[in-house]
Amino acid sequence: MKVSLAGSTGSIGLQALDVIRQAPDRFEVVALGANRSVAELAQQVAEFRPQVVAIGDTSLAEELAASVPPGVEVLAGQEALATLGEQGDVVLNAVVGFAGLPVTVTALRTGRRLALANKESLVAGAPVVQAARARRGAEILPVDSEHCAIHQCLGDRRHVGPGTGRADGTGSAPPPPVDVSRLIVTASGGPFRGRSRAELADVRVEDALTHPTWKMGPKITIDSSTLMNKGLEVIEAHELFGVDYDRIEVVVHPQSIVHSMVEFCDGATLAQLSEPDMRLPIGYALAYPDRLDRSLGAIDWTRLGRLDFHSPDLSTFSCLALAYEAGRLGGSAPAWLNAANEVAVEAFLEGRLAWLAIPQVVEEVLAAHRPAALREVADVLEADAEARRMAALAVERRAAAA
Repeated sequence: MKVSLAGSTGSIGLQALDVIRQAPDRFEVVALGANRSVAELAQQVAEFRPQVVAIGDTSLAEELAASVPPGVEVLAGQEALATLGEQGDVVLNAVVGFAGLPVTVTALRTGRRLALANKESLVAGAPVVQAARARRGAEILPVDSEHCAIHQCLGDRRHVGPGTGRADGTGSAPPPPVDVSRLIVTASGGPFRGRSRAELADVRVEDALTHPTWKMGPKITIDSSTLMNKGLEVIEAHELFGVDYDRIEVVVHPQSIVHSMVEFCDGATLAQLSEPDMRLPIGYALAYPDRLDRSLGAIDWTRLGRLDFHSPDLSTFSCLALAYEAGRLGGSAPAWLNAANEVAVEAFLEGRLAWLAIPQVVEEVLAAHRPAALREVADVLEADAEARRMAALAVERRAAAA
């Protein structure tokens, strides 16, 4: 299997290369790409010898070209990252945030399998992505542990079909399996599980970056602390599997052993359980429909102890409720939600915004949402840019008032 990996120097990218490293007889890396990490990218090229390497920051192109062996094609610019979607049999999109949208669309429009770790591209650009998904041969294999779990629990129903392309260039989610009653998406609860708003008034960046069970990059870790990550996953589940929002439920499960569940119309519930290890869903997406013969999350049942579940606190962690709202609005609303959240999270990481103000910024921007048709990537980029402008102003107002 020839693999093209966009976002190879991030958390998911590094774990994907570890999976590939352990199965050299199964996978061949033909393309690698990152935004800025030249030294690390050059080391990966030296080890895996891809045919193509891309760097998003054009100012680093010469440095990268001087650091890789002769014969490796070096591409630069954000459009270069997008071309990674044209390489190989399977494209693993591990780019962080909205920047991953062009990779997602290119991979699907060229009829490839997309191992999707970049949920933001599906959330923000859903109509465009679904239309591209209708291309013959295009297929999305979710890398998020929750959606990978649902994919496995659906069994023979997992072939829920491609997105539906329409004459205006947009698309919608596939129809759901008729016998599925609910999708139950589990959440660890993040580092602040069980705390009240008053207890979260003075959250520090280092506190929010300390996740109890998962090792992830900074953006997704902050999203986990606010439960926005789970909100984005709810929208992603709707888009992947076609189940409406009233039948997608989030439950907090601190142990992160049950990765999600599917409840059927007769009351039976199937769950996928494993130790928290992102290499398992990565390997599943790369090797599908086969499975790797290396254990990446086996449970010692004699030491498991207990599994707990409870409802999320939507008052303290209001980002989850905002995501449901944006998802139900549909169209460009999820793009606005995602853009506002990315701006707010960046401001928090830079010390310019309080943790409790993250959902406030998102709520303010979502309230000002102006619906727009999303037919092409350019439409999504325009919606994203407008929401980012509003979010930046909202951050500035709060900074000035502090």
